[in-house]
Amino acid sequence: MSTPVRIWDLPTRLFHWTLAICIVLGIVFVKIGGNAMQWHAYCGYAALALILFRVIWGFIGSWYARFTNFIPGPAKLMTFLRGQVDGGLGHNPLGALSVIALLSVILIQALTGLFADDDIFFQGPFAKYVSNNTVALLTSIHRFNQYFIFALVGLHIAAISYYHLVKRENLIRPMITGDKSLTSKPPLEVEIDSFRQRMLALAVFLLISLGLYFLIA
Repeated sequence: MSTPVRIWDLPTRLFHWTLAICIVLGIVFVKIGGNAMQWHAYCGYAALALILFRVIWGFIGSWYARFTNFIPGPAKLMTFLRGQVDGGLGHNPLGALSVIALLSVILIQALTGLFADDDIFFQGPFAKYVSNNTVALLTSIHRFNQYFIFALVGLHIAAISYYHLVKRENLIRPMITGDKSLTSKPPLEVEIDSFRQRMLALAVFLLISLGLYFLIA
């Protein structure tokens, strides 16, 4: 008999799906162009707030959300690749690396967008504070970096599909419900998704959002 065990706290799940929405809408708005570029910028600001929140949550959040508990060392990565250990309840070693890669490229995209200038419809709020050469460089990085995002998102979707079709493991449901079904006792008895943790996450996100608002406005 399987028992649901809470793995992903509500803040981590909300971060995941809200960031996914920001990425999709950001792509849609940039393809539309024109006045929609302002909405593309809003998606970028939201993504930046989310990424900064996730970085902080990676240090103070619940057990499976903390970087120290899922980023693999070389030895752990190699044993996983050899099939000598399973992936555990949270992110497996490869999944952990993909998370770090995605967080990194999206952070780069959001930060460079603050300085980007397309010379037609949009100028980032910080573009006026740096030289034209710097603006040109950061705009180029912003445009080129999108392909890394596309590639990593594609790999992410491919990995989810592989686990679902080949390994018969649904990775989407736990990121919606927060729970994984186990047939044995969980290896750890830790506090996950408590009211205190949720309030802490809300406070952190609100502080980040307010800080960015006053910085950008």
